[in-house]
Amino acid sequence: MATNPAVRPLLRLIHQRGAPEFAITARRTLTTRSTALHQSRARIRPSILQCPESSLQQSFRRSYADTKPQKYFRRSRVTLRWVWRAVYLGAIGSVGYLGYTIYLLRTPSEQLEADPAKKTLVILGTGWGAVSLLKNLDTENYNVIVISPRNYFLFTPLLPSCTTGTIEHRSIMEPIRNILRHKQATVKYYEAEATKVDYAKKVVYINDESEIKGDVMSTEVPFDMLVVGVGAENATFGIPGVREHSCFLKEVGDAQQIRKRIMDCVETASFKDQSPEERKRLLHMVVVGGGPTGVEFAGELQDFFEQDLKKWVPEIVDNFHVTLVEALPNVLPMFSKQLIDYTEKSFKEESITIRTKTMVKNVTDKTIEAEYTKPDGTKEKEIMPYGLLVWATGNALRPVVKDLMSQIPAQKDSRRGLAVNEYLVVNGTENVWAVGDCAIANYAPTAQVASQEGAFLARLFNSLAKTDTINKELASLSEAQAKAAGDQRTQIFDQIKTLQKSLRRVKQIGPFEYSHQGSLAYIGHDKAVADISWLSGNFASGGTITYWFWKSAYVNMCFSWRNRLLVCVDWVKSSLFGRDVSRE
Repeated sequence: MATNPAVRPLLRLIHQRGAPEFAITARRTLTTRSTALHQSRARIRPSILQCPESSLQQSFRRSYADTKPQKYFRRSRVTLRWVWRAVYLGAIGSVGYLGYTIYLLRTPSEQLEADPAKKTLVILGTGWGAVSLLKNLDTENYNVIVISPRNYFLFTPLLPSCTTGTIEHRSIMEPIRNILRHKQATVKYYEAEATKVDYAKKVVYINDESEIKGDVMSTEVPFDMLVVGVGAENATFGIPGVREHSCFLKEVGDAQQIRKRIMDCVETASFKDQSPEERKRLLHMVVVGGGPTGVEFAGELQDFFEQDLKKWVPEIVDNFHVTLVEALPNVLPMFSKQLIDYTEKSFKEESITIRTKTMVKNVTDKTIEAEYTKPDGTKEKEIMPYGLLVWATGNALRPVVKDLMSQIPAQKDSRRGLAVNEYLVVNGTENVWAVGDCAIANYAPTAQVASQEGAFLARLFNSLAKTDTINKELASLSEAQAKAAGDQRTQIFDQIKTLQKSLRRVKQIGPFEYSHQGSLAYIGHDKAVADISWLSGNFASGGTITYWFWKSAYVNMCFSWRNRLLVCVDWVKSSLFGRDVSRE
């Protein structure tokens, strides 16, 4: 008789303990019960399978169905785990790359010393054109000298944000010595004002305009090649009182002055026993100029009021007002009609008044005399009281540019700046180039134009240096070929042909062509407008999404990672804690 394997250990133990009769009885009993159990299982199994829908089948199906979402969630967890690992590794890689970039910025390498045999290239200015030239120039080909009273590069598109404390001015300044110290060859910098360029003598006269003077306050710098990138001054169009009573918006000092003036007006308006009329005048902020600078400043100023000033100084709520004055029929003339209408509509929603077709005729310390052209063509004069007046329109020539133009007969008919040819060479000269706002190249005086002009000059100068080097090598090989004979003469001839091919490639650089990448402007209330060149047409958009594009574009355009980080930190800081309403 077969014995169930499950009871065999028990029977073996009984035998070992010396109870054979009991073991036989137990064995029979257990075997009988085991056989009955197997028979009952055999009878139950077919009945279960024949049942149309037993509770056991339902339970089995539910348990089987539960395994599908478990597998799905298991796969999702695996996917998320790998995504997290990728993000984690990406973050580590980004931090490592940023750290390496900062290390390179903080530890410049050794530079080549100046070679007296090379040409001296003098660059006037540290604006968009000059810095773009320096960034792309191979300085080992020339003895480069930079002259400017401003020892930093200023990212001017974000300057309106500095007037209200959204961004600190140091965040958009890049020291010029940081730029020059990372060049391959030594570049000299003199913090001085260029007072005169003597084209005949090839000399630039400079003065030390700093507060601390040394024994030498003026000197001269000779040049073989000269690049004029001094920019332009603020134009007042001869209107009385503009220079004496208004604030400009072109330099860091202008932004700081505006910031102090805003809080001065607010605090003075809150002074005890101030009359309602005077309070209203002090809190009337007027911006003259409907270009991107004026529009962005008006938007920033209204944001400052809505988000900060009226919280901390609630008594000014009823009187604070911003007015934008423009002589043309509309603001932002370089944008499409669709975006102009959108900007004007947004300003109306933000309670910013736009006064188009209005020309300023006179400015006093408290009022503006303006002339408004009505739709029927008639003109009407009006007086606008103001507390703050910001003049954000027009460019004028600097004295050093005027003096240089007077020395060159070919420039006698030029009025707005140095007339240049397609290679940015100043007309009437051979070794003088001009970039930026001081040059007339049939393009708008914008930072984008100046930056592309500087990059073009860098390519041109690099090409000229290579050309000189190849010509010297060709002259040397020609002399060697005249003295050589046989196979050596053939080898030298092959080298000459190779150099001549390289010379033709180097000389293939064409004239300057401006490529318009588009226009951006912030219009307040977390909205911006963008007119971007896309393929063969333009893409126009406005709103909050465009505002984030405006931010990302300007951060990407900042000169260095240092500027990018500081600007982003300033944005986060002003968003979390608000703008600073202290006067200084």
